[in-house]
This record gives sequence, C-alpha cells and structure tokens, in this order.
Amino acid sequence: MRVAIIGAGMAGLTCASQLTEAGHEVTVFDKGRGPGGRMATRRVEHGGETYRFDHGAQYFTAREMAFQTQVRAWEADGIVAPWPAAKQGAWVGTPAMNAPIRAMADALGARFGTRIHALERIGETWRLAGADIAESFDAVVVAVPAEQVAPLLAVHTPHIAEAAQAIDSNPCWTAMIAFDGRVDAPDTLRDEGAIGWAARNSSKPGREADQECWVIQADARWSRAQLERKADDVGTELLAHFARAVGDLPPVLFSTAHRWRYAMCEKNDAGALWDADQRIGACGDWLSGPRVENAFLSGIALARRIEG
Repeated sequence: MRVAIIGAGMAGLTCASQLTEAGHEVTVFDKGRGPGGRMATRRVEHGGETYRFDHGAQYFTAREMAFQTQVRAWEADGIVAPWPAAKQGAWVGTPAMNAPIRAMADALGARFGTRIHALERIGETWRLAGADIAESFDAVVVAVPAEQVAPLLAVHTPHIAEAAQAIDSNPCWTAMIAFDGRVDAPDTLRDEGAIGWAARNSSKPGREADQECWVIQADARWSRAQLERKADDVGTELLAHFARAVGDLPPVLFSTAHRWRYAMCEKNDAGALWDADQRIGACGDWLSGPRVENAFLSGIALARRIEG
C-alpha cells in the first residue's frame, strides 16, 4: 500500500520503518522544521556561541526486548549513549537527544514543514490537504498528540477521535539557560518546589562540556497554572526557583523558555488504533504511556495491525 504518516516523532517513524521493511511505500509528513517531537533539541546562536538544549524528553529507558534491541543498534551506530547521572539504565541521543529520530527520518526521507489540516476521501484513496502534496494514498496513519487527532479524524473515524478527546495531557514549561561558570549543584535535580526536573545538559555524553547549559522543567501543576503566561516571564520565574534550590548562580549568558502544551500523557493500554474499513490508524504515546519506549511500541503495534 501507499501509506501517509502524519507526524515524525518516535511513534510515527517507528511505524513507518516497520511498514517500509514490510514492502509498503511510505511517506512521512511533519509540520515541524526538523525531527524531534518530544525528543527535540533546541539549537541557539547567541553572542558568538552555539548552545544546544535537550528541552523535551530528558532521557529514555528500555524495558521491553524489542526496544532494547533497537537501543543496542542505535548504540552501535553511535547515536545513543548511557547517561547514569539521570538513573541506572538511562539513555540519551548523541550528540543531541533527537539523534535517533533524525537518523530514522533521514532514512525515510521525511518531509518537514508540511502541515496537514484535513483528509479527503476520493474513491478508494486518501488525499491530504497540505502544501504541495500531489499524491494519493491507500492508508493514513496519524501519529500526533491526542489533542491534535480529533480535528483530522472526527469526520472519518469518530471513534478514534473520541478516544483521543478522552485523553488529558499535562503541560510543561521548560527554561533553557546558559551560565557563565559552573553551577554548584549535582547534574540532575528532581522535585524542588515548582521544579519537577533540572539537568546540566552539558553533562550528557557528546555535549559541549566546556559550556554550562541547564534545562529546567516545571512540574505539571505549576505549568498548568502558568500555562498562558509569556515565555520570558515564565523563564525568569523558573530561574528564581532554581536559585532558591541550589543557591547563588553565575551570570546568565542566555535564557529562553518553551511551553510544551501537551507534554505528558497518562497511561493507556490501547497500544494503537486501526480502522481497517477506512484504512486509518493512530499511534503515539497517548495510546500506550508517557515514555519514549511507549511511543516506539505503539508504532510497532500499529504496523502489525495494518499488516493483519
């Protein structure tokens, strides 16, 4: 089949890889400028320096055999490495968190900067409403956050749209800060007031060890209460919370903040959803659980359902 996959995160790319190996013709679309999704890395040029921050998922673990096998393959390719500062069994992409996603997207020729805003059924095929998409497809996979599923699928597969609408994802405000000097603190902090997680990004393998770059993520409750505030104000406040947690800080060289409106979904045992009559499916962590591994397993589950 000719399959369109909307969303180039872990779930969508895993599903695409599985279907490609099975002999299907797969095209992956994503509205973003580049690969990453929740495994994103922010690259910033400022004051003659290049700073990089893993501002989404901070690390991942591998519990199931299928994902362990994949992680070992990534390690052999030099695109992941252990990061014991987070916890035993923690892994990160190298030289940035999005390295595995980038490798998968490159292998599949994913098309970035392409927003799909509607699906149209024409006979037995599907057309995608988006910029410069001339192809028609036999099947469509939607691999985006739950909150973005309903607008695409409500008309064609209302049961999938309703399942997505029932999901409530927690938000997360994230500050990215470069300091002029080392912060006197461990490489990772958890549950310090409004801060759910903070990490010395430059302590991860493959990063610029001579830079003092930190990622500070607020907990879900605080993030929800501050959801509609301006990023600059939120970044300033998170920096103040960080100072209260660790003490005096070096001068700030660069600071910005990012709002993840749909950061962390709840546990879900569905795995994936597939409507064989319409030939529309959905996968993602919202159908499995809030870890990177869950998204990977959801992509595999949907590919298997498509294969029958």
